[in-house]
Amino acid sequence: MRWVFLGVAVVVLVVFLLAQHQSVEVSYGQSPSASGRIEEGSAGELSDVTLPSVEEMTALVAADPVVRLPGAVAAWNESRVRDAIGAHDVRILVAPPGLDEEQRKHLREVDNATIRVIGTQVSGGLYEVTPDRIPGWRAQFATHDVTDLLVTLITTLNKDPRPEDRDELRWREPTDAEVERVAADLRADRPHVAAGATLTRVPADAARNAFPDGARYVVLPAQPHGEPLPAYGPVLTRLFPDEPIVLMYGTWIEYHGPAGEEFAELAAASFYAQFGSRLSRYAYPQQNVLTAYLNQVTDIRYAGLFDRPLPYRPLDPLRVALPALPWVFAGCVAAFLVLSIRSLRRSGGGLLARPGDPQRGGVPARLAGLTALALEVSLLTDARSNPALTRGIVTLQAAREALDEGLPDRHVTRLLDTATAELDDTARTLGIAGYRPHLYLQGRLS
Repeated sequence: MRWVFLGVAVVVLVVFLLAQHQSVEVSYGQSPSASGRIEEGSAGELSDVTLPSVEEMTALVAADPVVRLPGAVAAWNESRVRDAIGAHDVRILVAPPGLDEEQRKHLREVDNATIRVIGTQVSGGLYEVTPDRIPGWRAQFATHDVTDLLVTLITTLNKDPRPEDRDELRWREPTDAEVERVAADLRADRPHVAAGATLTRVPADAARNAFPDGARYVVLPAQPHGEPLPAYGPVLTRLFPDEPIVLMYGTWIEYHGPAGEEFAELAAASFYAQFGSRLSRYAYPQQNVLTAYLNQVTDIRYAGLFDRPLPYRPLDPLRVALPALPWVFAGCVAAFLVLSIRSLRRSGGGLLARPGDPQRGGVPARLAGLTALALEVSLLTDARSNPALTRGIVTLQAAREALDEGLPDRHVTRLLDTATAELDDTARTLGIAGYRPHLYLQGRLS
């Protein structure tokens, strides 16, 4: 049986190893969203601002710890930033978004600027700071707030303890008049584009791929820093139940609708984690940002994570059984070892004997040792010791016959114990301690 278990273990191991391969599954085909490398200046993201010379900017920074160049949009909580600076000399140069590579190079040449803010991109020394959570992205792109980014960079440069991030955004219920203006456009099946927003039209192909059944769009400009934002999402969800609602606050986009918060968070996190750094330093039109967001939503939908049924997968016995194969392998190996040990015990295997044991070597070795002792001591016996020796030899013969016939080890061992006692009595009668069985066998085995 032990060889059967060993064979099963080998088969299981081979099957398990052959099943360890990597594969790629495509559930719904290639996403139709447009993607590719974006060359600088190809998407209307550059502004036409003119920067002062490096020497002029250096002089401005030397004269004032915070220098805002024309067109700068970044804003922050001044008290929190002032507390983070403390007694350190930190000078901040704030530039507008949409600068090209050459202009950004000139900004980096302003050596006395501790921190440079281009658009809402914050950098200084060897560091560039970016949000890693939705509240940080939302504050940055909805109101151009960079408070947490500045505090993080200032405390890092000065090796001070970093305070906890704080959500600077506040929300308010929109007024009835605001809701009515928005709802009127949405009921007329057109997007609501507030004054100051740059969206001209909803990108038709991207919108159709992202939301095949249609969606409602509300586009607002970037909101004033420090003022509460109108929370249109919950209100519009009640007015248009079971319909997707896409809201834009500046370049911040959020989703409300039937797919739920999990879908909204995944779409926002994946989009801004991928494009957030680029959006922070360039002046992209809202049209382009919305197109890229809808392409991201399309990719998520084609991944089969939301609102699409997963494809049918027929039962695969190997896939179901695969997690159990290591345990079957371990069980077969354990059974093989247990049966092997029992086999060694039955055959008197010497591997199980203790070092220094007079009976080391098992039943056959002990029988051989006692037989040799009986032959040696028979040359020295006399009338007083002959009876015990004779009984011992007869018992040894019986033990040999029992071993040859495959009788249980316990029976053979009892016969050897009896023969040992008789030979021990013979040695004590002769007065020769070296022929006592336990001493003789130790000397023979050593």
